[in-house]
Amino acid sequence: MINVFGSLVGKEELDEIRTSLEAQWMGIGPKTGAFEKAFAERQGLPGFVLLDSGSNSLYMAVKLLELPPGCEVVVPSFTWIACAHAVVLSGCTPVFCDVDYETHNATAKSVAAAVTKKTKAVMVVHYGGLPAEVEEIAKLGLPIIEDAAHAVDSKRRGRSCGGLSEVGIYSFDAIKNLAMGEGGGLTARDPRAIARARQLRYCGIGKSGFEASANKARWWEYDVAEFFPKMLPSDIAASIGLAQLRKLSVMQEFRKKIWDLYQREFKNIPWLLRPQDATGGDQHSYFTYCVRVLGGRRDRFAKHLYERGIYTTLRYHPLHMNAIYRSRAKLPVCERLNDEALSLPIHPGLNDGEIAKIVETVKKYPA
Repeated sequence: MINVFGSLVGKEELDEIRTSLEAQWMGIGPKTGAFEKAFAERQGLPGFVLLDSGSNSLYMAVKLLELPPGCEVVVPSFTWIACAHAVVLSGCTPVFCDVDYETHNATAKSVAAAVTKKTKAVMVVHYGGLPAEVEEIAKLGLPIIEDAAHAVDSKRRGRSCGGLSEVGIYSFDAIKNLAMGEGGGLTARDPRAIARARQLRYCGIGKSGFEASANKARWWEYDVAEFFPKMLPSDIAASIGLAQLRKLSVMQEFRKKIWDLYQREFKNIPWLLRPQDATGGDQHSYFTYCVRVLGGRRDRFAKHLYERGIYTTLRYHPLHMNAIYRSRAKLPVCERLNDEALSLPIHPGLNDGEIAKIVETVKKYPA
């Protein structure tokens, strides 16, 4: 089966892991700091804090804004559940907004339609790696939590996505453009928020006994500054991340090669709408190649591909349609995408034969 998502790991990652194991560094250690420094430099960020997952990074991001309990946070419905979960777990209420049909991103107009007197923040997702109009949404005057889980190599007007707002997060799970197996992290505009995130990730401990040992007779004692769950990364994950970071540009070139091929080959299929390219000098990350299949064909088309060894999926089932959130929102674009959208395989683990098979199978579908 040709997988819809995948990564590319090999000797480079194994060599990095080996040096950590030989040094007996399995938990957080020097590789974590090395990755944080290298990633921040590549992205042009004021600082970066590595965490154990993108989902936990979202939760921490919401907490860093210190929103009042019971307030509302606008969240695009066409995204992953961790976005809404982070809001709920922080004691706030997610209010879902619609997205643009072409970009799958929330817009200033769709966000404004969901804003009420209780709204205290907005979550913006760069869907599939296509930069959202963060600066336009910022004009609404609300702090922004920027979800750049898909957008590790994306740029908006020359600046890295994730670093365009009050706080931004990244994901490095097994299928992301930069894959650690599990991992994530965040950045913030205010250096004090970055320092606080670094403290929070270890159960809110101000300094560990080891860090404080030079200045304390009882070095095993520590101070707890805040109540917070443990979100520490490991040097094993950071080792993989360092190797991935060094070859990220090459992997991104390969993703773009697949993307451009699909865009050319699928141009004249009348029942299939291709995803939007980045415009105006922006840069895409090509995390997902999400088409829209017209005329009620989507499910039959997906089954046709599956039966021929090509796995596809819908990213994502609209959140407002999940009963757990008790949403009464009517979001026509998200609901249309729920019936039309389909992600085709695009990742650096594909070989030329698999890519050719995908193109041929799509073009020969008897619509």
